[in-house]
Amino acid sequence: MTAKTPGLDRSGCLPRLSSHHVLRSRLSEPLLASPARVKLLCAPAGSGKSALLAECLSLAPEDIAVSWLPLAGTPLSVDEFCRRLAHAVGADGVDEAALMAALATRSVPTWLFIDDYCRTPDSFLDALLDRLLALGNPALTWWVGTRRRPQCNWPRLLLDDELYECEAATLALTADEIVRLLHHLPAEQAGSVAGRLVRGTGGWCAGVRMALLQKCDWAQKHQLQQRVGTFLDYLDHELFSSLSAELAEVWRVLAHMPRFNGELCEHLFGTGEGAQLLLTLQTLGCFIEPWQDSPDWLQVYPALSRLMQAERWPEGRSWHRRACQWFSAREDWKPAFEQALLAEEYEVAVSLLQHLSIEHLFEDQMVVLLLRLHEQQGGELTLGSPQLVGLISAALMFAGRFEQVETCIGHLSRFVPQPLASLQRQLIARWQAHQGWLLHLQGRMEPAREHFREALAELDGEAWAVRLLCLSGQTQQALLCGELEQAHLINREALCLARARDSLLFEGLLELDHAQLLEQRGAPARADVVLADMHELLCQRPHRPVPLLGRIALRRGRLALGMGQAAAAAGFFQRGLDDCLRSHDKRVLYGYLGLAQLAADGGDYAQAFVRLREAERLMQQRQIPDTVYRAVLLQVSSQLRLQQGRPELAREALSRVLKHFHGPLARQAPPASLELVPRIEYLLILAEIHLQQAHKPLEQLQVLLDQARARQMVSLEAELLLATAAAAYLLNERDTAWSLLNRGKTLATACELPWLIMQFEKSCPQMMLDAGNELTEKNDQESSLSFRESQVLELVASGNSNQQIAEKLFISLHTVKTHVRRIHAKLGVERRTHAVARARMLGLCG
Repeated sequence: MTAKTPGLDRSGCLPRLSSHHVLRSRLSEPLLASPARVKLLCAPAGSGKSALLAECLSLAPEDIAVSWLPLAGTPLSVDEFCRRLAHAVGADGVDEAALMAALATRSVPTWLFIDDYCRTPDSFLDALLDRLLALGNPALTWWVGTRRRPQCNWPRLLLDDELYECEAATLALTADEIVRLLHHLPAEQAGSVAGRLVRGTGGWCAGVRMALLQKCDWAQKHQLQQRVGTFLDYLDHELFSSLSAELAEVWRVLAHMPRFNGELCEHLFGTGEGAQLLLTLQTLGCFIEPWQDSPDWLQVYPALSRLMQAERWPEGRSWHRRACQWFSAREDWKPAFEQALLAEEYEVAVSLLQHLSIEHLFEDQMVVLLLRLHEQQGGELTLGSPQLVGLISAALMFAGRFEQVETCIGHLSRFVPQPLASLQRQLIARWQAHQGWLLHLQGRMEPAREHFREALAELDGEAWAVRLLCLSGQTQQALLCGELEQAHLINREALCLARARDSLLFEGLLELDHAQLLEQRGAPARADVVLADMHELLCQRPHRPVPLLGRIALRRGRLALGMGQAAAAAGFFQRGLDDCLRSHDKRVLYGYLGLAQLAADGGDYAQAFVRLREAERLMQQRQIPDTVYRAVLLQVSSQLRLQQGRPELAREALSRVLKHFHGPLARQAPPASLELVPRIEYLLILAEIHLQQAHKPLEQLQVLLDQARARQMVSLEAELLLATAAAAYLLNERDTAWSLLNRGKTLATACELPWLIMQFEKSCPQMMLDAGNELTEKNDQESSLSFRESQVLELVASGNSNQQIAEKLFISLHTVKTHVRRIHAKLGVERRTHAVARARMLGLCG
């Protein structure tokens, strides 16, 4: 029998695993494999310590003697502990000396399990445990489960490599483990419910179990509401019953604080006492953990904190008022503002806003708090200065509430005229910046561009944050117009200014624009590196900028999807979705779209359309204009309809939505969807070909291809090449189809976009079968050219000199000449004109 064989038939008082127990091999296997003499599981109640110990015991080899000592956390004298341990191991003597001697000389390999060690501090009992653990008998392995960390010589055991500690955070159930508890649900529904349970409970075992006890409709998509009565009963028994009245009150106060530390506790509960009270709660394992992985700040488990905050707490206002005073004294304005809101001191909250800037909108929950204040108190209180108008307007734009933005910006007219002409110009410039962004987000490019230009001409050095927003808007507009070089120049200027002002948050926002630029230039891997580096820098900040990290995660999800990294993409999309939901960011749409695409890629079209409906429902609930989401949703749904063989539905939707992007009142695409319009256009052409209603489709697609190539939008060009190949095949123009397919696959491969090829193969399986031996020599020749060589060859074919190529590709003249020599060698030619002719014959360039 091996160490992984469960169900050993052993005598004695051994634990029984619950019928609902889920084996956690990710935890038990390292514990079983570790040679350490002491295995320590220290975590709060309900973390699954006892179940994990019982699981490890059930997997013990046959030649190992096991002893199980359940203590139930009760206080014990030294003598009583010795008596119980002696009985568990079958020792004759019950006093300490006899027990120590018996254990020291024991020769049979033995695992001693101490479950739920004494919960209250006891220096004498801890000293005894320390002496027992110090016994050097290699036949003994100690397994200790406890809510508090006993006062033992853990550092010595650790240095001697005799301690293996299972961290409290790792005990949380994962989504995959919860799915195994939901075996009564369909697989896709179980995955969705498990995700919501993890987000709602943090994977806390007791919380998950109580949520599963609900009599609920698991098909519902709203956040699960645990049975509050069960939770409170659990807390009363497992927490409050073991705390003094003072400690219980302190814990309740802290559960209502978003974050806290020893200094804040000193202010709240008394100098010389508060920090000690906090330490006592931590020692007793009272569900306190680091806040956002911070070394300085703590929080109560979010699941329990939300539960306590849902309860009526009349005394709360005074505690929040005192916390507000403490944060204000330290000029930590954002949490001071939050505490003022919780204390319902709205005038104080508004006065604190004078210390906040647009940068603070990127911090956790700031947008939500501002919107809540504005909704509750109205414009009379929240729009009393130009600075407040700017903050509220930016928050409303971030959330996508454009109609309210327009009204809010209009309040700036109340502050005209200013006492000085210079101040008047600055106020007008700020109005133009906000108005420009509103128009930009509404898709009205030309007036937005003019507002940005005029604002930048007037804004002074003190308004650098507003200037950065204008530059970001201009970058996005250049990207939407396919002016990549112009976008690059503006983005670099903005990044230099952000770094000069030491604004990491704005730098992160601008790097998102930079990543879009790199993605369009066919460098998704480089774009991902840029965003990964920025994510790491942002996570080093004292406060986690949730809104910005959410947007970065969504963009990285898109990049990972394009590079064929489905598992990584799913993680990024889910993380971005969660963060954007939390911060009320309208970009949450792209989390749903990404998950829908992944579901479709897996063949689950039903789940994909569920995701799209969820996105639409949320957009409507949050009163976001349909110009933000309607076109993107219809484009994705139409793409899925085409894959399902339903071109009539795709054509109807695409025809309707395309009208908004053509004509005198045409709108620009949303800034996060640069390829939206050409993608709608080529999907519509494909739908019409399927329905035999297309008019000169290859010519229309060639126009789109020429535009993408002229704008150097490489990833879009690869996508259009494959789409045109599919169209040519459907029109029975096989030679053209093979040539386009060859070029498209080569470009997609060079750009590290295997997902495009996968999508093509999925939508055109018959074409892939018919290709057969058509793609032989051409494939070999084409694949031999690197991506950079292909770029150089295209520019050579366009008549560019070596110097012009160097300038356009931002490389040296010497590098260009090297690429040209390699191209000649690979194509077997000696002259530039021969290289171009050979390349066109092989379909390597247009």
